[in-house]
Amino acid sequence: MKITSVNFYEQVNDELLKFAVIIARTSGGFIFCKHRKRDTWEIPGGHREPCESIVDTAKRELYEETGAVDFDIKPICVYSVIAENEFNCDETFGMLYYADVKILEKELHSEIEQLK
Repeated sequence: MKITSVNFYEQVNDELLKFAVIIARTSGGFIFCKHRKRDTWEIPGGHREPCESIVDTAKRELYEETGAVDFDIKPICVYSVIAENEFNCDETFGMLYYADVKILEKELHSEIEQLK
C-alpha cells in the first residue's frame, strides 16, 4: 500500500512553493475540471513557472483551466504532500487559494475537457 501524507502550514519560504491549487466558486457552486487524459474531476491548479509569483501561478491556472476572466482570489494556507511514488518521497509544497469567479469564458482553451 502506498502512503500519501498531506500537511498544512501557515507559511513557508516562498521558494519552496511549487504548486497552486484553487477552490473556486461561481453562481453558488464549486468549479470542478475534467482533464482530457484523466477520468477524474479535479479542482483547478498546477505547477509554478520559473520567475512566476505563486499568486500569479494561481491566477494563470484558474484562467487556463476554467476560463475565469473576472474573479477575486485570496490565499487560504500552505499545504505539502509526501507521496511514496512521487518526487522521490520528498515533501513538496503548494499554496491553497479560494476564488470567487464572476465571469467564465464560454470556450475552454486548455487540456481541460469539461467543467462542472
